[in-house]
Order: sequence, then C-alpha cells, then structure tokens
Amino acid sequence: MKKEEYNPPKIWKWDSENGGKFASINRPTAGKRFESTLPIGKHPIQLYSMGTPNGAKVTILLEELLEIGIKEAEYDAYLIDIFKGEQFGSGFVNINPNSKIPALVDNSDEVPIKVFESGAILLYLAQKFGKFFPQNKASQAECTSWLFWQMGSTPYLGGGFGHFYAYAPNKQAYPINRFAMETKRQLDVLDKKLEKTEYISGDEYSIADIAIFPWYGGLAFHGLYDAKEFLELDSYENVIRWGKSLNTRPAVIRGKRVNKTWGPETEQLKERHSSADFQKT
Repeated sequence: MKKEEYNPPKIWKWDSENGGKFASINRPTAGKRFESTLPIGKHPIQLYSMGTPNGAKVTILLEELLEIGIKEAEYDAYLIDIFKGEQFGSGFVNINPNSKIPALVDNSDEVPIKVFESGAILLYLAQKFGKFFPQNKASQAECTSWLFWQMGSTPYLGGGFGHFYAYAPNKQAYPINRFAMETKRQLDVLDKKLEKTEYISGDEYSIADIAIFPWYGGLAFHGLYDAKEFLELDSYENVIRWGKSLNTRPAVIRGKRVNKTWGPETEQLKERHSSADFQKT
C-alpha cells in the first residue's frame, strides 16, 4: 500500500510536537524561556557546555593547551544539560542567543569577551594563545578551510543522518539513504585527504583535527548512532589510522570526559575546575 504523500500547507504552523528525542524542547522561536544565573568559577575562562561532540572540541583544545604548559588556559567548565533545556535560561542566552552549547566567556581583560559556536571558540583560543594554529598564511588558510568544512558538513551527519537513523520516531528509507550517502561521501573526503598527510591540514596537529575528531572519530570509535557496521566505517582506513592516533592523546582523553553525563562513571566529569578533578573519579 502506497503511503499518503505529504502536501505542505501554504503557511507552516507549529501546532504539535513531531516526535523524536528532542521533541519536548524544540520550538520554532528563540530567546530565554526562564530566568537563570550562570555560576562563575575562579579562572578567567568560563565554559558552559555539555560533553557532546561540539562540546568536546573546546575541552580537548583547552586540555591540549594545558598539556603544553599554558597555565593561562585554566578554565572552569559548568554543565549545561541540553536534555533538560538549560540552554534556554536567560544567563546562557545572554552569552549565546542561539541557545546551543558550547558557550565561553573570557574574563582575562577588563571587558569580558563572549564567544559562541564551537568553531569560533576554537579559532578564538588558538589565536589568543598562538598554538594549534599554523603561523604562515598558506597553512592558516588550509587549517581554517578544514575547520569550516567541519562546521558546514557535520549538520548533514548529525541533524541529517543521526536524526533520521537514530532519533526519528519512525524509520524512513528516503532520509536515511539520503544522509547516509552524504555521510559516506564526507568520510571519503577525509580518507582521501588523510592518505596524503598525517593530520587534517598537513603535518601538524591543529584545531582542524580537534574540530573534526569528536564527530568523525566518535562515529568510528565511540559508537555514535550505533552506525559503525551500517556505514562500513572500518573501510576508511586512513580515517581510522588518524583517529586512533588522536584517541590516545592524554589531553583528548581528558577533554572527552568534561561535562559528560553518560557512559561509565570513569569517563564522566560533570564539572571541571582544575586538573585534580580528573583524579576524583
């Protein structure tokens, strides 16, 4: 029996939840939903986030900066539970009007600097501390191009493939096939690039690697969407080689734990205020 085709109305109206994992918090409007005050720790850098792939990008970079001895990169990381809708509190919206984690405030100067969008935060921190970002213009352009590649490509992986494959209330062949094809194309882009270079933008580890790894490494190593077999991830040998290399870095291991609230207790650290916090669990 042929399914009834959906005919969109002239004007779309939000009159009911459409189901799925995030249906209870998704709305077609922006702005605060309740008053809230964000906590402020002792360090100049304050991070408000959750240990999703986008959140892990920032904590990995901060831990990498600390790993090489940059004490000014010390930070407080407070959990914003997106499943409870905490990203819609007035305090968080004041930093990020788009109500998405992560969001960062740098109190190092007289006037606090607010930064949102994970890619923007990576670029801000890399330029602030002069690390994990190339020095010459050609290499900077290469690194920035791959950083923005991740920001532009991953919505097809997460909001596209991940949503319809793992979270949608009903499995549908068309969207799953459409976004699986695009996800595999992206993996092929990475695999061909990593066939030629050790890291994403060349021979040096950079914020391009840090941006891409939590999503595409998560797909290959951490069971993201439970799609390893479906997408034949083991066939992308260069991505696997690169991902395994990053996955053993001490700063990456620590960064993946921060603001994480699921999985084994030893892999979680709901808040982070000093390196000693990693020894408590």
